[in-house]
Amino acid sequence: MRLFAAVLPPPEQLTELAQVVDRLAHLPDAERLRWTTRPGWHFTLAFMGEVDDELLPELHERLARAAHRTRPFALRLHGGGHFGRAVLWTGAAGDLDEMRLLAERADAAARRAGVPMDEHRRYQAHLTIARSRADVDLGPFVDTMAGFEGTRWQVPELALVRSNLPGGGVPGEQPRYETVGVWPLGGAG
Repeated sequence: MRLFAAVLPPPEQLTELAQVVDRLAHLPDAERLRWTTRPGWHFTLAFMGEVDDELLPELHERLARAAHRTRPFALRLHGGGHFGRAVLWTGAAGDLDEMRLLAERADAAARRAGVPMDEHRRYQAHLTIARSRADVDLGPFVDTMAGFEGTRWQVPELALVRSNLPGGGVPGEQPRYETVGVWPLGGAG
């Protein structure tokens, strides 16, 4: 199964983001973007890709340990940015050092459980809101998001999410996400 470790924003924060995304959808060239939807809004901490079923018990145990060793932390959705001309995202503000630490621990947990991970890169907190295959100037979208400050929340848990890719060939079909494991953050040394 295709898995990733994530922080899932609460419904109230997703509603705040939806209001901003609704405004973005009325900008010129918005129809040339593929917008992600609320069920797909998350902060990926560690993308694992396809994971063999026999690795799951060890992976769950190690992710539980990583969560237990990480204290709950404050976060809010914040501003926006882009990766090239392909990905439009909103960022995070708050205790980003703790979030980065959780991402590193989730990555290490997966590696130690035997999941072949891609090369390790420094974590950058972002929540993807749109993608483009066309040559779209994302600057106006980022400018519109510049003042966006979501309400602060306390991140209570680490989630393991299964990504079910679309397979029906339906235009605009989105992946389906299913939370398959959740571990409370604990902050134990």
